[in-house]
Amino acid sequence: MKHAIIIGATGLVGSTLTQQLLQDDYFSKVTLLVRKPLSITNPKLEQVIFDFEHPDTSKVKGDVLFCAMGTTLKKAGSKEAQYLIDCEYPYRVGQIAKSNGIESYILVSSIGADANSSGFYLRTKGELEQKLSALGFAKLVCVRPSLILGNREEFRLGEKLGVVLDTILSPLMIGPLKKYRGVHVDKIVRMLIKASKESFQKKTTFIESDAIYGL
Repeated sequence: MKHAIIIGATGLVGSTLTQQLLQDDYFSKVTLLVRKPLSITNPKLEQVIFDFEHPDTSKVKGDVLFCAMGTTLKKAGSKEAQYLIDCEYPYRVGQIAKSNGIESYILVSSIGADANSSGFYLRTKGELEQKLSALGFAKLVCVRPSLILGNREEFRLGEKLGVVLDTILSPLMIGPLKKYRGVHVDKIVRMLIKASKESFQKKTTFIESDAIYGL
């Protein structure tokens, strides 16, 4: 019976993850670190109002930390604001989690994440992976999905266009191109939960999009 903590519970992946963890008997408690309370209730659920700029370190306690934090440049308003949400906040909470004895960090990253990438988004995700790996968790799993498919509450034009292209091109994506197929959020969440329960030979493990797609 494990205690899960989630940051980024309001997005598509985070909200789906929350619902599936609440239905999973492996987890006895699910804590959401949120800026404002969500309209969901469950006997296993705890919602903690959390200030990511001035975090209360006593609230980050449990067995496994899931991170599904992420935003778009348009929503954030600037690259600096997006970097805070996509990299700095997940890293700061990771530091607290490590110091509080949490052994596992399960991260939703991105296909192509690379700290040396010329693209801002992929570089940000890659830098987060590097910084978390340096913290020395007993288990860090970076799940790297391609285009995330599912019904978002917010409208994202780029993703809508991506879904259309994915529908057309997906049958042609075979061999090395298979990993670029869109992946439904349910499969991503199943992989996150599966990774949280498994043991890995290395402290830092990367799970690529084609492995998620084939789950």
